[in-house]
Amino acid sequence: MEENKSKVTLHGMWASTYSKRVEIALKLKGIHYEYVEEDLRNKTETLIQLNPVHKKVPLLVHDGKPVAESLVILEYIDETWKNSPHLLPEDPYERAQVRFWVNYINQQVIEVMGQVLFQEGEAQAKSIEEARKRFKVLEEGLKKHFPDKIIRENDDVGLLDIIIISTFGSHKVYHEVFGVGAVIDPVNTPTLYNWIESLQELTVMKEAEMPRDRLVPFLQMYRQRHLQQAANA
Repeated sequence: MEENKSKVTLHGMWASTYSKRVEIALKLKGIHYEYVEEDLRNKTETLIQLNPVHKKVPLLVHDGKPVAESLVILEYIDETWKNSPHLLPEDPYERAQVRFWVNYINQQVIEVMGQVLFQEGEAQAKSIEEARKRFKVLEEGLKKHFPDKIIRENDDVGLLDIIIISTFGSHKVYHEVFGVGAVIDPVNTPTLYNWIESLQELTVMKEAEMPRDRLVPFLQMYRQRHLQQAANA
């Protein structure tokens, strides 16, 4: 653990997978930080002033300097605090592969997950089928490019692992809430499924885990609000 001589503050929201990325990275690096929980319907003036472009979480403030956008923040953390674990590989090709699959999750998988979340009926069924296709691509990519991946301790965790656990760590809860067939399972996505299971065994991931008893009603409320807004549009 590296000694900290600077002030670090994270503005986040407990159920935000993007905030969770930064929280996990800070904990992995052993960085002491202050956490500010934001009400996204009544954001603090500090968040609005320091992140004037997006006005979103997460926002990292390091010695008064704001850094926005979760992936930008993660690379900033890795470049500023150089102790292990190192979030990106030293090898340029391996680093490129990590960035590619992180972007695939960010741009392709999260998009379709949002469609499943905010739809119902036939439209949702079509989105679920599209989600299965995109998860199959991800599964094959992980299997091909990271065949020797082993996760036993914090030093085995990097950028891609953080994105995987923060995005998919609660997949069983999502399945329960929406009552749709599981997209991530040991049969169709064994590499991804086992990757998540291994990460969840780490103490730091257990500490950062979203509590199920809060997440279930939150997701139900969040989904119903968006469905109602769509119906009234």
